[in-house]
Amino acid sequence: MKFLNNMRFLKNVPPAYIMVFAIFAIGALSIPGYTSAFSIRAMLVLTAFLIIASAGQNMTMLIGGIDLSIPFMVGFANVAVAQLGQMGLPFVVSLSLVLTIAIIFGIFNGGISALLHIHPLIVTLGTGTALLGGVLWWTKGYPTGSAPAYISDFVSIGVVPVPWLVPFVVVFVIGLALFERYSVLGRCIYALGSNATAAPFVGIRRLHIWVFCFAFSAVVSAVTGVLLLGFSGAAFADVGRPYLFQTVAAAVIGGTALSGGRGSIVGTVAGALSLIQLNTVLIGLGLAQSVVQVVLGAMIVLVVAIYGRQPHMRNFI
Repeated sequence: MKFLNNMRFLKNVPPAYIMVFAIFAIGALSIPGYTSAFSIRAMLVLTAFLIIASAGQNMTMLIGGIDLSIPFMVGFANVAVAQLGQMGLPFVVSLSLVLTIAIIFGIFNGGISALLHIHPLIVTLGTGTALLGGVLWWTKGYPTGSAPAYISDFVSIGVVPVPWLVPFVVVFVIGLALFERYSVLGRCIYALGSNATAAPFVGIRRLHIWVFCFAFSAVVSAVTGVLLLGFSGAAFADVGRPYLFQTVAAAVIGGTALSGGRGSIVGTVAGALSLIQLNTVLIGLGLAQSVVQVVLGAMIVLVVAIYGRQPHMRNFI
């Protein structure tokens, strides 16, 4: 009994962290070269991209929403920055324009969803599709251009064993975790997600919170698209397609509740690490992509079942 009491702290540890180490051990034992510096570096870089994009998804899910426009915003930013650069605009100007559009886009998604009480799943899927369709119409389906050399270097070169992108994401995660836990706005986000009915009675403005969360999601998605442009070297409108599934999966696996009010960026990081590692292991074992999708889906169901046993905060009120 004393041993079990001492192990209670594990109840607050996202299962994804246990999965991270378990999957790493399986990969190390079954796939030659899995623990090599090159392999670890590659997985960390891919995880870094996913963490940035998933940070926005985590934020919207904390208030009980979801953002399905993430892959479209990633593709839009990827293509728009490259195309504007090809037209002669300085990178700083191109990036500023894209980020401004992302903020307006996120404000619109959050505002429409909150004011009209429309589920953001519908709103973000529709606006995201229109956004990417617009940029494809603009480029006639053949985007050109590339990111500046220093962006490519940022995601591929560093004075440490990993590119600068990885320590940047570490700092980003620490800052966001502190924001979620200790800032007034961060606590308001959790409070709104825990009980949207009671939140207004303590001065929490639902519209303001929704606008902020969806604007944040749009901005980090756009940043992901720009960084992916530096990573690949060429613009590609569908570069964000994998993030439709992966951002939701990373947040859910990391313990973020679809109903809102529970989760954190720290757990989402573990979810992203689990996804990238598991995908690498399954492909390294020679499994077909269809089988990989089946396994990933089963893992999500398992983790959701574990968290599904935990009552939502509003049930205590």
